[in-house]
Amino acid sequence: MNQTAGNGTDWPVYGGNSAGNRYSPLRQINKENVRNLKVVWTYDAAEAEKEGQRAGQIQCQPIVVDGILYGTTPGLKLFALRADTGEQVWKFSPSGDRTRGKNTSRGVVYREKNEDKRILYTVGPTLYAINARNGVPVKMFGKQGKVDLHEGLDTGLDKDVQSLSVTATSPGVLYKDLLIMGSSVSEGGDAAPGHIRAFNVVTGRLEWIFRTIPQPGDAGYETWPENAYTKIGGANNWAGMVLDEERGIVYFGTGSPSSDFYGGNREGENLYANCIMALDAATGKYIWHYQTIMHDLWDRDISCPPNLTTITVGGKEKDVVVQATKDGLVYVLDRDTGKSVFPVEERPVPVNGLPGEHPWPVQKYPLKPEPFSRQVLTDADITDISEEARTYVKEQLKKYTYAHKFTPPDEKGTVLFGYSGGAEWGGNAIDTGGILYQNANEEPWILQMVSIDSFKAKGPVSAGQGLYLKNCAMCHGTEREGGGQFPVLKGLAGKFSSEEVHNIIKNGSGRMPSFQHLSEEDTRVLSAYILDMPEAADKQQDKHRKVFEPDKPVNNARDSVFGFQPEYVVKSWKQLQDAEGYPGIKPPWGTMNAIDLNSGETLWSVPLGEYPELAARGIKATGTDNYGGPVVTAGGLVFIAATKDEKIRAFDKETGEVLWEHQLPAAGFATPVTYEVNGRQYLVIAAGGGRGLKTGGKYVAFGL
Repeated sequence: MNQTAGNGTDWPVYGGNSAGNRYSPLRQINKENVRNLKVVWTYDAAEAEKEGQRAGQIQCQPIVVDGILYGTTPGLKLFALRADTGEQVWKFSPSGDRTRGKNTSRGVVYREKNEDKRILYTVGPTLYAINARNGVPVKMFGKQGKVDLHEGLDTGLDKDVQSLSVTATSPGVLYKDLLIMGSSVSEGGDAAPGHIRAFNVVTGRLEWIFRTIPQPGDAGYETWPENAYTKIGGANNWAGMVLDEERGIVYFGTGSPSSDFYGGNREGENLYANCIMALDAATGKYIWHYQTIMHDLWDRDISCPPNLTTITVGGKEKDVVVQATKDGLVYVLDRDTGKSVFPVEERPVPVNGLPGEHPWPVQKYPLKPEPFSRQVLTDADITDISEEARTYVKEQLKKYTYAHKFTPPDEKGTVLFGYSGGAEWGGNAIDTGGILYQNANEEPWILQMVSIDSFKAKGPVSAGQGLYLKNCAMCHGTEREGGGQFPVLKGLAGKFSSEEVHNIIKNGSGRMPSFQHLSEEDTRVLSAYILDMPEAADKQQDKHRKVFEPDKPVNNARDSVFGFQPEYVVKSWKQLQDAEGYPGIKPPWGTMNAIDLNSGETLWSVPLGEYPELAARGIKATGTDNYGGPVVTAGGLVFIAATKDEKIRAFDKETGEVLWEHQLPAAGFATPVTYEVNGRQYLVIAAGGGRGLKTGGKYVAFGL
């Protein structure tokens, strides 16, 4: 059974269809005429943010149903447009959510039954049901059209998760009258559990819950320390899921357990973190799991939705679930059993972790398909774009370890692939022949850890610094140096007001979660520390010394969640770059790949994107890091934007040749859609920019 997008007139769900193929049978736009594509309409969704929120980006892949396009703005307003003209039909503005954590929205869900047509989407911790005809909340859903996404996460626990960050970046899937969805949570010691839930799409009632961090009596409980569920969060599905409607099975991948990079408090394999999973869609009952990383210490969570397709193996058709990963691997699993179609080896890996750490002694190595991004840095990989760049990077590398993919994090520092690398949240596309089209990032990162005791040894630590180490160092480093996608938090005085920093901490921004668990006073103290206001940041120093206490048994689960602090935190977490800020390895730095899933062989791999300033120096086709995914069509084309050069491109799906490209008003860090209205095929991309580039806010439509 090969689930495709029907006749291609609509793009009714995230990923194009329930299988997540991102495939369209439309062929009006094809290899012969794609060069004639032109802009036919634009819709300006950009809005000035208020209350300290800066302009956001758009990662939304819109949906199209019956000639109406539904999408979200940078400020998470929901809109409906006429899909052939871009004319706005209505816009819904959520209210009362500015004091809660915002999220990035990658898509929405459409549900139609008889005359009831509604859109379901998330703003911060709130799931909305909106009338698709007029943009008005459906009052019978939840409480006046809203459901709190904290619902059910405290099941079986003696703790309050209400103030923890819980949002949803990717939309769920519909099965009959159920909306099945995952969530986005913090990646630090304050993370909420990442359980999978199903809500009644009519009433908003919670219908079932599957605990990704097992409790006593659950299978997998033995893969954690006793009572780990009372203090460990994460293991969440933030990347989206797919549905086999005939089997009634929902498939998804899970993220790493909290906290990232140090797991001294979570000895064991840590099921069901870092797993490809299958659940009964009607009940949430466990069917199978396949763990890709045991006891994750590298934040190699599964970062894109799986993809359902049918391949031919040994002359027989086989229904499979295909999962690409951050570390550039592709797992092809039998849809019924979860067993790998191709050979996978378990090999010994380094176990010399930080004190108190328990690295798992083996990890998986799929033999086919072969990796679509580099697995480990070698001296031969060091950049060669100039002698100066090569010398600079070689000097940096003398300080770090980079010999093995699974080297545990340490205080010296390690260089690794597989974070913001390989396959990212944009996912992939598969055509009807079983060919997988996957864009990839090639980004080595430097990770250096530091012990909490080293800060204690230097003398009294201010309350502000303590709060920073507990809540912010995971991404921005202990010295506030940032790196890669994480901004530097030094020298912000005069650029941001106390109110702006306060509101960003409370609300979140883009991929940054909200920190609702912090009291108003703690938020002020943390804001003052970030803005180098020591007299304010030193308040209540004695009260906050407890954040440096290592994890220990407690009597109250609430205290455990709100007081957990790993013994080691991130000192520095940044990209390996040359002196000019380009990746410290040889190009390509981003690629587009075609993989035959029937044989496991790579058909082609080409650079995706370039840096215009390098091209002017004769260094062309370098590729760039890329965020957003591809769509593939029966017209023989693979469309993708995603690159830092702010272009959208069409590749020949058989050869990888670029047949068309267009300069967007801002980078298209989203996945395009294609559909047909009144006999005309359209291609639409959200050009929202961001990620260190200018922000945009336009949806751009192309046609012949």
